[in-house]
Amino acid sequence: MNERVRAVKHPLVEHSLTYLRDRDTGTAEFRRHAGIVSTIMLMEATRHLGLVSTAIQTPLALTQGHRLTGKLVVVPVLRAGLAMLTAAHELLADAPVGFLGLERDEKTAVAREYYQKFPGALSESSVLILDPMLATGGSLQDTISAVRARGGRDITLVCIVAAPEGIDRVTRAFPDVTLFTASIDSHLDNRKYIVPGLGDFGDRYFGT
Repeated sequence: MNERVRAVKHPLVEHSLTYLRDRDTGTAEFRRHAGIVSTIMLMEATRHLGLVSTAIQTPLALTQGHRLTGKLVVVPVLRAGLAMLTAAHELLADAPVGFLGLERDEKTAVAREYYQKFPGALSESSVLILDPMLATGGSLQDTISAVRARGGRDITLVCIVAAPEGIDRVTRAFPDVTLFTASIDSHLDNRKYIVPGLGDFGDRYFGT
């Protein structure tokens, strides 16, 4: 496997993935388990972030602590990426958020961009792109290109379920980008849906 593709293995991830895949899981439970997996994935994907030492006073003594250093921008791919944004806000409350809206054409499986908003130039920032489902790779390829156009170079992708076809497309186009995923599934079907997958993540999360 490509060393920049990291399949995260954790008992809590496996447990929650089972609920996410189960077609009988209701919206409330789907959202709860999506949050659990997103939190664990983000913790793994932020291991590279830098720290700076800082002196602090506890109720009992002076000691050394550590705070995050450097700039970080979170970019959820609309709309499904919003499902992972809540977890990102909990862990990275100060990080500004950029948005890229992409809508998949159900007949062609090609994504159409309908919205883009980034917090200025990204050349000095680490960028976390959030998209629960990496299917064909088209949406993520477009998102990375948009981030690169804004100067972003340090890019990490965070997914929940990925298809080999999408992984291959993204890593060939951007070999310097690191991808974290909770699962590498079998393949895409003739409608470009991930198998076994979990269906349409956005529809299941938002109850549409």
